[in-house]
This record gives sequence, structure tokens and C-alpha cells, in this order.
Amino acid sequence: MRYKIIFFLIIGLDALNLFFQTSELSVAYREMLILNGDTSPLKLLIKFSIFIFGQNDFALRLPMLVTHLLSVILFYSISKEYMNERNRLWSVLIFILLPGVLSAALLIDQAGLILFGLLLFIWVYKQGYKVAYYLLLGSFAFLDNSFIYLFLSLSIYAIYKKDRNFFLFNMFAFFISVFSFGIDAHGTPNGHFLDSLALYAAIFSPIVFIYIVFILYRRYLSKQIDIIWFIATVTFIVSLLLSFRQIIPIEHFAPYLIVALPLATQTFVSSYRVRLKMFRRRYRLIFAISFLLLVVNILTVIFNKNIYKFIENPKKHFVYKYQVAKELAQLLKKRSIPCVNTDYKMQQRLSFYGVTKCNRYTLKQAKNEDNKTHNVTISYINQPVYFADVTKINN
Repeated sequence: MRYKIIFFLIIGLDALNLFFQTSELSVAYREMLILNGDTSPLKLLIKFSIFIFGQNDFALRLPMLVTHLLSVILFYSISKEYMNERNRLWSVLIFILLPGVLSAALLIDQAGLILFGLLLFIWVYKQGYKVAYYLLLGSFAFLDNSFIYLFLSLSIYAIYKKDRNFFLFNMFAFFISVFSFGIDAHGTPNGHFLDSLALYAAIFSPIVFIYIVFILYRRYLSKQIDIIWFIATVTFIVSLLLSFRQIIPIEHFAPYLIVALPLATQTFVSSYRVRLKMFRRRYRLIFAISFLLLVVNILTVIFNKNIYKFIENPKKHFVYKYQVAKELAQLLKKRSIPCVNTDYKMQQRLSFYGVTKCNRYTLKQAKNEDNKTHNVTISYINQPVYFADVTKINN
């Protein structure tokens, strides 16, 4: 009972942080592309949320927040097979603190839905609900092309388990998905392999990423492989092979490696326990450094606006693309300017907050290098980050 209380406390604190971060973000241009783009499950979820709660940042990001919290619960349940209650809580805490998981919970992209779908399938599969996981896999074939790699992984897993029916079903789902969405494998060798590894390291933090990859290799040598191992390993290898030819969409691949965290935690705990106390220091040090880096990462996200004080060009800030627009729209409305004509990307972002396009006012972003005074300035913690000039056009 005590562990469950701690678990729900962790979820509660996680939810509070995410709601706070939601209030700090503006809609980004790439998110507007999803809202205004082709019909997709993600777009339908967001449109439904906006229909219910109105057009605001909370409604925009609510589907991702809910999906994330459900993913945490599924991850906690799946971890029961691999470790005791105390270690499950540590594993959940690391899962929540992973940079990739945090971004998937806040930003509008496919990563959060893919991660949730993978965890839901693994949970249903391990519960033994055969009809349910077949139906789930069947629905995945028509939802998103990112699940192509799941079908490929499960096909190889079926060969390993000598399950002919499961193999045929997944191969059929694989070809249906390829036929419906296609598969992006283009380009000539351009050396994006190291770039992909760097992206993985950023999503997991370097130590966690290296350790997860090491554990996948170690489990292969010791024959300690299960369905999660196949899902993570096969997709990771495919992503590296593709990276020799093209820049891979990392948000499509990273969730597959994230689900291997229970395997990494189980192996780490087992390796720690079999050693005498005098030889455990190295493991405690690795864990302490890894956890500290994850805590520093989330603190950096929470207090990200303070970073503007230390960089000359605000556009180099890692969250800049998800800021400014909301405050700019509020400032324009406060000045009774309901519409402007500005650059296309900002125009799309402002439209979400009710500032439409017209020819009565022009908004032009400016640089403050000449120390001129501009009639629009957006500042965070008394640090100017955006300058513009609004001009009324007299026809």
C-alpha cells in the first residue's frame, strides 16, 4: 500500500509539472502543421479536445498529457514482471525524467502516441489477452506508419518463438501498413549515423542510452530475450541502418527503445545485488550520475526562461520555437489589434490565439542590434527575447 501511495504521488507531481509547463508554452509552427494538415489520429484527438475545452493551450496539449499519464501507469504495470515494488518506483521515476518522455508528454507529435501504443500492446500481450492484442495490432496497421517497425519486430519474434500464426499475421499487417502509408527509405549514404546516435543520447541522456544499448547486447549473449527485447533491438538496428542513408525521424524510433527500460533496470539491479558491498560502489556512482543528469535536465526545462540571460541570440534557445507567440497575441489584443500581416510561420501561430490575417496592420520582426526602440517587445524574466514593429496601414 505504501508503494502505491508513493507511485500516485509521483504521478501527481508529474502531472503538476506538465500542467505548469503547458502554461509556459506557445503553439509551434510544426504543431500548426499537424492541426491544419491531413487527417490523422493525433489531429482528431486534438481537434476533439479543442472542441470540448475551447481553443487554448490546455486543450491543445491535453491529449498528450493524458496519453503520457496512461503510459506511466502501463509502464508501472509492465515493470512488475521484472523487479520488486521499490525498484519499480525508481524505474518509473527514471522513465518520467527521460528527456524524450518529457518532450513527448508536452509537444504535439507522434512520439507520445507511439509510446502509448507500444506499452498498451506489451501490457495486453503479457496479460495473455490474445484476441485483444490481435485486434490492437490490426488497428495499428491503419493508424500510423511508425508501427511498421513493430510488425517487423514481432515477425522476427514469432520466428524465434516458432509461432506460425503470429508470424503470418504480423507480416500481413506489415504489408498492409506499407501499402497504406509507404515506408521512407530514400537517399544515398550521407553519414547521418553519428547524428542519429547523438539524437538518441539527447533523448535518453548519454549514460542511460549507452547502458540500454549495452543491456540489449548483453541479454542477446546470455539468451535473456523476450518480446520487449525484440521490439527494442530490431527497431533500433533498423533505425541505424536507415541512418546511413537519411536523417531518420527520431520521434518514430525512440519510443521503441524507451520500452526497454524495464530490461535495463532489471539487469542493473541483478548485477548490483550479486556483488559484494565493496564492489557495488561503481554501480552506485553510475546510478547517481545518471539520475543527477536527469534531474538537471528537468530543472533546466522548468527554469528554461532563465537561460535567456546567458545567450546572445534568443533563437538559439532550445524552447524558443515553442514560446513568444502566445504573449505576442495577448499584447496585440491588449492594444486592440485583432489582426496583422506578418511572416507565414508567425501568422499561423498567431491565428491559434485569435489574431487573424489582414492588411490593416503589418507586424515585422526586428533585431535590436542597432539599439533602436521597437513598439513590440516580448521579455522573459526581464530579458527581451523578441522585437517587432507594428505599423498601421492607411488605405
